[in-house]
Amino acid sequence: MRKIRMGMVGGGEGAFIGGVHRIAAALDGQIELVCGALSSNPDKAARSGAALYLPPDRVYADYREMMQREAALPPEQRMDFVAIVTPNHMHFPVAEAALQQGFHILSDKPATFDLAEALRLRELVRESGLLYGLTHTYTGYPLVKEARQRIASGELGTIRKVIVEYQQGWLANQTEATDNKQAQWRVDPARAGISCCMGDIGVHAADLAEYVTGLHITALCAELTTFVDGRTLDDDGSVLLRFDNGARGVLMASQISIGEENSLSIRVYGDKAGLEWHQEEPNTLLWKSLDQPTQRLRTAAGYLGAMAAANTRTPGGHPEGYLEAFANIYRNFAEQVRARIEQRAPAISALDVPGIEAAVRGMAFIEQVVAASNNGEKWLSLREF
Repeated sequence: MRKIRMGMVGGGEGAFIGGVHRIAAALDGQIELVCGALSSNPDKAARSGAALYLPPDRVYADYREMMQREAALPPEQRMDFVAIVTPNHMHFPVAEAALQQGFHILSDKPATFDLAEALRLRELVRESGLLYGLTHTYTGYPLVKEARQRIASGELGTIRKVIVEYQQGWLANQTEATDNKQAQWRVDPARAGISCCMGDIGVHAADLAEYVTGLHITALCAELTTFVDGRTLDDDGSVLLRFDNGARGVLMASQISIGEENSLSIRVYGDKAGLEWHQEEPNTLLWKSLDQPTQRLRTAAGYLGAMAAANTRTPGGHPEGYLEAFANIYRNFAEQVRARIEQRAPAISALDVPGIEAAVRGMAFIEQVVAASNNGEKWLSLREF
């Protein structure tokens, strides 16, 4: 028995999400960070590695060097998987280099810079037989898993309507004109890709809708808007959705909604019941009946299903939030890696990690939303009477 060894590409000084990944990875004591290419700037990479107490010879200034040198180490020393926490444009080249050297991958979303890269990445993952996970964080919450399980068991009946929203306000002005590096790369087409708002948070909402319902989005109609002067990419958008069972949906995402922090929510309505969940109040799932009062289902309660229980960490009344949900993904992915090492089947709960198919669907969603928004054929003018 040993800890699963993790390397990290990106996530050095000033990188918010790298710290979140490291906290999530460390929370269960199953994973240790053993190496990193934490910045493409050698000095910054060295400082970042020293701040994390990594051995100097395991701190790299180039991800390709990291993959090659780690692969050359004895099996009892080298990393088992790499966490990719760079801006979007670097996701594919890092993943490709990792797969070529035989390393499993857990990547931040979206998976790649564009759909073509995602399709190529799927080919590489399949050819390698290695594990690939995607940190769609919100799938890690216990009550999101409870919602998914109840829908899968038919308790809502046939799904008719899905409403998912992700509202933020942090880009309501030219935040990128300051020294905010998180804003700077997200509004830069060369690093973020073809979308800011939909690529950054809209894809989370789309994934949540598909994950909870078990349905696939088959068609969409979209309008993306850039409200802040000087930006090239969208900072707001609305999307109409069609699902593969005939259900209809609405997805709204915005980063200019002043006063909103991280307001992700989902409502799902079937022909038997409905449910509602809000990320900022994650310990409550509302269960709605046609002829009964709405019920408040709570995290850690004994009436919840097996998947919710397997991903609950604290007794009832002790809030579980973003870091715990993130850690559930890391813990479950680590169990998959450990099962490979020990040549056994992983625990069933550990299989519930978004993988390469979710990665491809996310990139397809982003590209189709942008294409749909650029197509004005659906708009009909309202005449004056």
